[in-house]
This record gives sequence, C-alpha cells and structure tokens, in this order.
Amino acid sequence: MTGNRAAAPVLTRRALNRALLERQLLLRRAALPALDAVEHLVGLQAQAPMDPYYALAARLEGFDPEELSGLLASRAAVRIAVMRSTIHLVSARDCRVLRPLSQPVHERAFRGNHGKRLTEVDLGRVAGRARELVAERPYTFHALGQALAEEWPGSAPQDLAMAARTLLPLVQVPPRALWGRSGPAAHTTVEAWLGAEVDPAPDLDAVLLRYLGAFGPASVKDMQTWCGLTRLRERVEGLRPRLRTFRDEQGVELFDVVDGPLPDPGTPAPARLLPEFDNLTLSHADRSRVVSPEDLRRLWRVNRANRALLLDGFVAGIWRMETARDAVATVTVEPFRRISGAEREAVREEAAGVLAMAAPGAECEVRFGAVT
Repeated sequence: MTGNRAAAPVLTRRALNRALLERQLLLRRAALPALDAVEHLVGLQAQAPMDPYYALAARLEGFDPEELSGLLASRAAVRIAVMRSTIHLVSARDCRVLRPLSQPVHERAFRGNHGKRLTEVDLGRVAGRARELVAERPYTFHALGQALAEEWPGSAPQDLAMAARTLLPLVQVPPRALWGRSGPAAHTTVEAWLGAEVDPAPDLDAVLLRYLGAFGPASVKDMQTWCGLTRLRERVEGLRPRLRTFRDEQGVELFDVVDGPLPDPGTPAPARLLPEFDNLTLSHADRSRVVSPEDLRRLWRVNRANRALLLDGFVAGIWRMETARDAVATVTVEPFRRISGAEREAVREEAAGVLAMAAPGAECEVRFGAVT
C-alpha cells in the first residue's frame, strides 16, 4: 500500500473513527506524562484557557491538572497562536517549530483585516518597537496597542497590536490559564520567555507526518484545515513514497504514516466528555468521522462550540457544567438521540471524574435533558 495510487483500500466512516480515537488517546486513557501527550497530539486547542485540562482529563490516566499547570509555570509548555492562527498549548520545543511554520497563516489573516488600515505604516518599525516593549515586561494587546499608538497616533491601537501579533512570535504568559488561577492575556516574545529564537528552518514534512500520526488517515484538505496552510498537495506528493494510501467511502484519497494504528471498526469506544474546543472536532475538513453533518450544526453556535459528549466514538450530545455557591456541582447532558441505560451509567461515571477535578469536595450531580 505504501505510495500506491492503484486499488487503495477503502476505509469506512467507522474505521476512520476508531483510527482517530486511537491516535487521539480516546479509545482508552494513556499512561503518559502530560508533556508527552501534548507533543503526541501536536498541541492542544487553547482559545478557551481551561480547555486543555479537560482535553487531557479525557485522555490520560490519573491526570492531575497541576501537572499541566506546572508545565506552563516552568515554561516547558506555552500558549501561543500557531495552527490556523489560533491559540494552542504546545511544548516549548514545538513552539519554536510551529510558530514560524504558521507565519503565512498569520499574515494572510492580518492582510484581510487589520492590515488594510495600516498600508501607510512601516510595519517593520512597529514590530521593532513592540519587541522592545514586551521584552521589558509582558503586555496585554490593549496596553501594547495604546503604547504603540503613542508613536503612530494616526493608527488604531488594535490594528497596531495585531501587527505586532502577526510579525512577532508572542506567547501568553502565566498566570493566564494556570489551574485554579487566572490572569490577563499578557504577551512577550518566544525569545524573551524561552531564551531561544524560533527555528529558522522548520521542517514542514516532519510536522505533516506527526499530524498523520495523531489525526490520520487524512486527506490533503484535512491537513490544510488543521494547520491553515494552503497548497500542500505538492508537499504531500513529495511524501508519498513514505506513506500508505487509502480512500474513504466517497472516494477521497487519504494518506497515512506506515505505522499508524487502524483498530478494528468494532472496537468498543468509551463515553467521553470533551471541552468546547477540542482537537478531535476541529482538525479535519471532513468531520463526519466523528460528528454527522446534522449534529455538527448543533455542536457549533456562531464562532463558539458546545462541549461534546462522545458515545460509541461519535458526538452524541452536548454538556455543560455549573458550580453553584452551595457547593453543588452539576453536569447537564443534552443528548442528540435516545441513549441506553448502560450509556447513561457510563456518562455518569465520566462526569463524576470531571466534577471531581473541577470541583473537588463538592456534591456532584449529573442530569440528562430531553433529546434535542
């Protein structure tokens, strides 16, 4: 099968689902250190600050949120805009590779919005001044924009701050996103925070292979959706001799690393409660391997997502969590279909673990709403 275009085997939706769950550590919890899991997954969606904690709680045995919090505090992991110009939690090592690889994505987004209003501004000078400022101390984007506007008073502070975000590799520093704590989204450069510059020659091929290892088998469009880069077809063709190929049930060609696991499609999949933004539902152009098109519309609301309930490997509902002042913590599940008694018990067990992490010592309750 390696590199062969002819007679590529067909993988059913369920086969793709089980392959994705296995690689996403969602068929069974893995006994891995948090940092190893973050690197295996090529980072975690982190636009909602606490989401990475719930993402790892669904994937790792005995996960302690303080372990992940400690990685941020010690600078072994960072929060930075990388794939799709979206905030991710990545290892310090991956930060130095993924940020320069995603530079074209940042620039494309900037040109289509804020950049239109800065055509008369020397952006190199803006970046240089911003670098000086955030090297002295971390800045929020609001404060950075205000400081830059003192030298470019004819430009909107927000536009200037976004120019800095585009041109500089800016990380969000703690206490932002530390477990049980909070803080503003304040930024400094990768160089100032990690003491090392970003990789001047990042290896895109290696990153695409890692994507397939964590998300494959996948099409070229899937890869582009995940990272935000375009025109990857030629790059993938260059990798073809190192890959095996399949087709999905619609005939779309899928690529995979040669050692990527392909579990039996009948492998049982446990109930899992995922955060509102999770790698599982955001990393493919065709998300039908984990959520049906009709349920995808219920999972998303404008540019926000509901937290997803997985049953038998597929999104089967949404959930929310509330912690009241009377020390009662509640998970409410809104299923998309009728769920069995056994499935309810599995959800209760999973929710109990989530509540024990989120509200230790609280009285916990799990509620099921009507089918939506």
